[in-house]
Amino acid sequence: MARSSPTTREETTAMHDHRKLGRELGLFGSDPLIGAGLPYLLPDGATIRHILEEYVRALEQRAGYRHVYSPVLGKRELYEISGHWANYGDDMFPPMDVGGEQVVLRPSLCPHHALIYRSRAHSYRELPLRFAELGGMYRSELSGVLGGLTRVRAIQLNDAHIFCTPEQAVGEARAALQLIRRAYEDLGIEPSRYRLSLPGADGKYVGDPELWQRANAMLLDVLADFPYEAVEGEAAFYGPKIDVQIIDNAGRESTLSTVQIDFYQPARFDLHYIGAGGDRHRPVMVHRSVIGSIERALAQLIEVHGGAFPAWLAPVQVVILPVSDAEHLAAEGFLQQCVDAGLRAEVVDSAHGSLGARIRTARLVPFQAIIGSREAADDRVALRLRAGQRLDPLPRKEILAHLGAAGKPPRRG
Repeated sequence: MARSSPTTREETTAMHDHRKLGRELGLFGSDPLIGAGLPYLLPDGATIRHILEEYVRALEQRAGYRHVYSPVLGKRELYEISGHWANYGDDMFPPMDVGGEQVVLRPSLCPHHALIYRSRAHSYRELPLRFAELGGMYRSELSGVLGGLTRVRAIQLNDAHIFCTPEQAVGEARAALQLIRRAYEDLGIEPSRYRLSLPGADGKYVGDPELWQRANAMLLDVLADFPYEAVEGEAAFYGPKIDVQIIDNAGRESTLSTVQIDFYQPARFDLHYIGAGGDRHRPVMVHRSVIGSIERALAQLIEVHGGAFPAWLAPVQVVILPVSDAEHLAAEGFLQQCVDAGLRAEVVDSAHGSLGARIRTARLVPFQAIIGSREAADDRVALRLRAGQRLDPLPRKEILAHLGAAGKPPRRG
């Protein structure tokens, strides 16, 4: 994005604040009739969300995860068993009376995944079982802490729960942390620090202290190759966790991704697997989220990239600019070729201003395909890159091959 050089931190913050930039770019909005902490995504924002979901789902599938769907509602009894009702109730929405039962908007996906695991018997040979879901959850956040996309009441979470033997837990948690690091590299997100979140002295934690110590020792093993800081008072109510922290342009720190080792909920839901000797054993539950909530991930991406998203993530990858009305038909033909090739493209014709004005307006789009009279006659396209480089006109086929390769999401491992 073309900008004058800021002279103060306040100017920098104002220019990169996702709440301002996201609205200017037409990515998201809000309305009092929907409510505080309940933003909606506009078409370009929804496109980025879809790309993120497809990216992380493919990443997880290659890592051995199976995807599930579960309801956003559950009976109050479910959260009484999981411990959320007693230990997390202030952050939950009030129950609704339905058919003589009380149902609740879920604050977390883990109780549902525990029930999915419990739905049939499992052998040790099946473990680890990795259940992943891009699912909705709801938090009754106070209005004073709500802001943009970073703190919302309706959350789409990239979540997963791994059910494994105690011997597998460290390896699974370590692999999850490596998956987080890989995703951050692909997305251009830099973690500010890795935090080992430990219990505090306020007594809000549940479960066997020995199992807490065991989980803590496992997470220390996971963090052996990572620089980290141990912080008391930031653990989940049921166990310690690794939090991957990010910082926004105003210097505010928040958690984007997590890895947790949980002995508590497997016991609460009486989860088992059959061991080699035919005996029943308790699995360990590893919670992990690679990119956290879609909303917070999108907010961070807006601020990190200033709206100039990587080509694979950009809501519009190619803007096609006919020099005059005479090239409009050629531009429409190239648009169809781009769409058929799986590219996100649009035509911006002379009705939107001079060529120079249209180039400036489309400065955040990764590729600008310019078609003048000579290009239209020769069935060629002159490509201009976002950084300002101009390529000599090339046949459409060559341009499409270049754009197709540049616009694909990263795929490693």
